[in-house]
Amino acid sequence: MHWIQSILFDHSAIQALIIISVIIAFGLAMGKLHFWGVSLGVTWVFFAGIFAGYLGFSIDPDMLVFAESFGLALFIYELGLKVGPGFFNSFKRGGVVYNLWGLAAIIMGTGTAILLGFLFNVSMADMVGIISGATTNTPALGAAQQALKQLGISSSGAALSCAVTYPLGVVGVILAIILMRKTIVRPADMVNLNIDEEDSTFIATFQIKNPAVYGKTIRDIAMLTEAKFVVSRLWRNGQVFIPGSETTIETDDRLMAITEDNDLHSLEVLFGKLESRDWNTGEVDWNKIDSNLVSRHLIISKPELNGKKLGSLRLRNSYGINITRVLRSGVNLLAKPGLVLQLGDRLTVVGKESQIREVEHIVGNRILKLKDPNLAAIFIGLVLGLLLGSIPVFVPGISVPVKLGLAGGPIIMGILIGRFGPRFRIVTYTTRSANLMLRGIGLSLFLACLGLDSGKHFIDTIMNGDGLLWIGLGFIITVLPVLIIGWLAMRISRLDFGSTCGILCGAMANPMALTYADDLIEGDAPSVSYATVYPVAMFSRVIISQILVLCFL
Repeated sequence: MHWIQSILFDHSAIQALIIISVIIAFGLAMGKLHFWGVSLGVTWVFFAGIFAGYLGFSIDPDMLVFAESFGLALFIYELGLKVGPGFFNSFKRGGVVYNLWGLAAIIMGTGTAILLGFLFNVSMADMVGIISGATTNTPALGAAQQALKQLGISSSGAALSCAVTYPLGVVGVILAIILMRKTIVRPADMVNLNIDEEDSTFIATFQIKNPAVYGKTIRDIAMLTEAKFVVSRLWRNGQVFIPGSETTIETDDRLMAITEDNDLHSLEVLFGKLESRDWNTGEVDWNKIDSNLVSRHLIISKPELNGKKLGSLRLRNSYGINITRVLRSGVNLLAKPGLVLQLGDRLTVVGKESQIREVEHIVGNRILKLKDPNLAAIFIGLVLGLLLGSIPVFVPGISVPVKLGLAGGPIIMGILIGRFGPRFRIVTYTTRSANLMLRGIGLSLFLACLGLDSGKHFIDTIMNGDGLLWIGLGFIITVLPVLIIGWLAMRISRLDFGSTCGILCGAMANPMALTYADDLIEGDAPSVSYATVYPVAMFSRVIISQILVLCFL
């Protein structure tokens, strides 16, 4: 018995590992249960940590801080790495709108907190902690504590109010999402959910009826328009072949072009007549279109191709094939010569079977080789992200420098490396399962340690003092902006439910609610919009928390 008591309660590295592992295992097991058709998933790890802390379990404080910080940084960085390739494209799809709605939720929540503070006579020193807990934003709490210390005011109230309101801050966003789904979400709000399946390309066939292009090469025709396109097949006199850039277009030729949907009208004007057949249904058997040509998907698995431009491989000129599209992170990209290739890209190749086999040796096409995780890029990115988050930014009128912190820095660095890493020959590819596992480990570590740290004083604070008042105010600050801004975003900007959930989770800095939304909604729409909003939201929360302290105390 003494041995068991020692291993559970005497602080050591082994004891910390056992306690954290038990909390995570128990929480994840509870997360598989459904109550009234609803499961909180990984959020149960947080409650398991609170329960363990309430029972008297604890670990070495330094180990607790390390595990919590490492878990958060790993989760946030992997999230940024996953959505990085599609992050900047999301601004074309309305990223500015995403951030405006995110800021609207932040402003509304802050205004609600100020009003409630006056109505219930809660000091701003306590209210900044309530806001931080209600929005699950520990960097904002840290910034507020620094501002309080500079003013010579105790920050213990802020820390305690944050710990008490944090659990309902986590659950409040999830409950608001459930309530939105059950009450205000219409069938029309559920469209465009599957960013994984989103296709930024459009396939169409044209009949050449424009005399202005007769006798011109495809290269010359491309110079006549700003529209980008790739010609994959050309029919002439009953024969089909793959055209090159020097192929001359003749009267009554029929060609298939891959372009972007917003350039479709320009190409119709350029070529002459758009055929009515829809090639974008996903049900087309490309190998039965003609007997001479086949279509194959080849994966870039050779590391030496990472960061190279597609045109530099000269595959069309050397092997007589055509690459029409490149699938990356679930998004189909137009195969332009200037497209920078990344490890794991899937090329859609059209040509003869023998030619495609030769190209296969060039690009690799070995899926098993891609299953080896590129750990160096992960840890290098973490280091750079943590350094970025530690840079002090001096804002006029605020005496305390603002920092992106443990969460803001890694997600920005993850996005940048995920998007631009291949240009510098950094291999950023990881399989979806590996990315999900790393994110799951990081989030579980963070939640277990956060709950364990909060559990010791949790019940005592609720039963004595202002704990219940703080919890109620925090719940209002959490739920009210989510419901109102979520409804307005779907009605005014006509955003889909998945993107709206991501915006709200990002504005509330709530990765647990994001995980719930990801489980609820197919595709990566919540993750992409979350990553689009999160950096601006994090920076805004950190600044606002210090402004509240400096202006109201």
